[in-house]
Amino acid sequence: MARTIRIASAQYPIDELTSMAAFDAKLARWVEQAVVKGAQLLVFPEYASMELARIAGRHISRDLHASIEVMQYCIADYEAEYARLAKRHGVHILAGSAPTRLADGSVVNRARLFTPHGETGSQQKQILTRSEVEDWGIDAGSGLCVFDIGLAKIGIAICYDSEFPLIVRAMCDAGAEVILVPSCTDTAYGYYRVRNACAARALENQVYVVQACTVGAADWSAAVDQNAGAAGFFAPSDPLFSSPSGVLEEGQMNAAQWVFATLDLDLLAEVRKDGDVFNTRDWGKQPGAAELPPAKVVTFR
Repeated sequence: MARTIRIASAQYPIDELTSMAAFDAKLARWVEQAVVKGAQLLVFPEYASMELARIAGRHISRDLHASIEVMQYCIADYEAEYARLAKRHGVHILAGSAPTRLADGSVVNRARLFTPHGETGSQQKQILTRSEVEDWGIDAGSGLCVFDIGLAKIGIAICYDSEFPLIVRAMCDAGAEVILVPSCTDTAYGYYRVRNACAARALENQVYVVQACTVGAADWSAAVDQNAGAAGFFAPSDPLFSSPSGVLEEGQMNAAQWVFATLDLDLLAEVRKDGDVFNTRDWGKQPGAAELPPAKVVTFR
């Protein structure tokens, strides 16, 4: 029997919510829609959390730094709801990332993974866009992880991180079979930068890459006022896969929806072993290629 994992990737709309109860109801609907379609792992996008700033009032949500600050009071409840739904439905969920203040006072962009058994893990964004540095005041995170969830070994490259080959390569060297890319882009240009990076990382590492995104306009938000993109599933371009382009599934641009795919991990292993080319094996033949600092492997039961 083939080893597979069914993943739902969100094209998540930024809605004007005025209470935590409204967010809880929205999230419950989204999770239930994915579970009904058989999803075992649900992927929400980067900065999906920022719609919560509106709960504090438009005077807060229209101020970027006030939005980031108020999020510090929302994160615990926000993540608790993801944890509750993961346990209730027996699924793994990558929550939408949030600007999170650490004990040392720095604020990082953190995505947290929740398991059906109540375990959690997190990945911080490693490299920040100029907007995150110049406007948001977000700090670079540290440490790379690969999460063994039993169904698959997954890495998380948050948006811009996917555009840097060595970050994803370190995860793949640690055994990652699927790379999750939660993204938040305000223009088609940004979306295609991330999309093209996802396709490249899938090719060079012979790995599955899954992109999730925010969609829609939110003129009441200074943080996520414009959102453009489509969710997608990418694989190596190899005859063992059905798609010559390597694009397995892709959503309708800017539509609020789930996109689903069932990924065959045995097939991925076969491509690495006996595909048309050996990108993974031949990585070290590049001039200047060197051993990378290893990603930490976190095993969940």
